[in-house]
Amino acid sequence: MRKIPAALVVLGLVTVGLTGCSLPGASDCSRPAVSDADVMDLIDVTGDTDEVPDVDIYAPLHTSELAYEDVVVGEGTAITSPDQLIVVDLAFFSGETGDPIVATEYNGDLTAVSAPSGWATNFPGFEEALDCATEGSRIAVALSPDDVSDKVRADWSLGEDESVVAVIDVRKVYLPAADGANQFNSGFGLPTVVRAPDGRPGLIIPDGAPPTEPVVQVLKKGDGPVVTGEQPVRVHYTGVVWGEDEAFENTWEDFPVSVTMDAVVSGFADAIEGQTVGSQVLVVVPPEQGYGDEQHAAIPPGSTLVYVIDILGLDAPQEG
Repeated sequence: MRKIPAALVVLGLVTVGLTGCSLPGASDCSRPAVSDADVMDLIDVTGDTDEVPDVDIYAPLHTSELAYEDVVVGEGTAITSPDQLIVVDLAFFSGETGDPIVATEYNGDLTAVSAPSGWATNFPGFEEALDCATEGSRIAVALSPDDVSDKVRADWSLGEDESVVAVIDVRKVYLPAADGANQFNSGFGLPTVVRAPDGRPGLIIPDGAPPTEPVVQVLKKGDGPVVTGEQPVRVHYTGVVWGEDEAFENTWEDFPVSVTMDAVVSGFADAIEGQTVGSQVLVVVPPEQGYGDEQHAAIPPGSTLVYVIDILGLDAPQEG
C-alpha cells in the first residue's frame, strides 16, 4: 500500500475557518450505528485501530449513495460541527477490486489537525459520515462516485462508476467551544461576556477606568486536562482594548490557534496556566502584563487588554 504524510497534502486538504456553525448539545447529537446495512454488510473491517485496517470487500462494490458504519465507537468528545478540529488516520480501498489505494502513516502523530469541512472539496460525504462521531471511533465509509472529487478520481485512476471504501480512525477531537459548567462571578465595573448559540462570546466593556491589577475570572469550568505550559494549547479568543468597540483580534472569525506560553503576553499566559480544557476565562490585562508603552499593530501604547479565552484542547508537541 502506498503511504503518504498524515496531512494528505496531495489530496488538497485545507483547514477552513470556523464560521457560523451551530453547536448542538450532547443530547442532540446522535447517529445510527449503521446508515445502510445492505451496503455495509459487503465490507468487513478488522485489525487494531492503531494500525492500517484489514478490509475485506465483497467486490465489486457499487453504491449510489454514501453509507457508513461505526466499527468501533469511541468514548471521547463528539464531532458536533463540520468545522470542529480533529486528528484522523485514513485508509482508502477500491470498491471495484478491494485493493488498497492509499493510507496515512498510522504512526501515532497527533499534529496533523484538520476539520470535516476541510475534506469536503475532495470527499463531500465525510461531513455526514463524521457527524456526531466520537474520539476513538473507527468508521467504515462506502463512497459513491459522487462522493469523490474528479481530481482525486483522476489521481487514483478510478473508473467512471467506481466506488471507494474509506476507513476513518478518529484519533483526537477538539472542543468547538468551552463546554464547562457556568461559574458565578461578581465584580462591579468589569466587562460582561455574552454568548451566541454556537458558544461564540462577545464582550461588553463598561464605561470608566480599567482595573490597575490583572483580573482573571473563570466563566466556565471545564473538566479536561490541566494547562501546564508544557504543551501548546489550542484556544479560541477575542481580544479588545479597554475603551474600544472593535476587537483587535478574534480567532472565531478564522479557526482556533495553537499558543505557547512564550508566544503570548504574560497576562494571557498567566490567565490560562493552571486552567482546564473546556474552560472559558475572562482576563483583564494591564499594560505592564500586556504590551506596555509600545505600539503593537492596532493596539495603542499603554493599553489595557481584555480577553475571553476558550480552552479547547492540548496540542501534541511538534517533533524536532
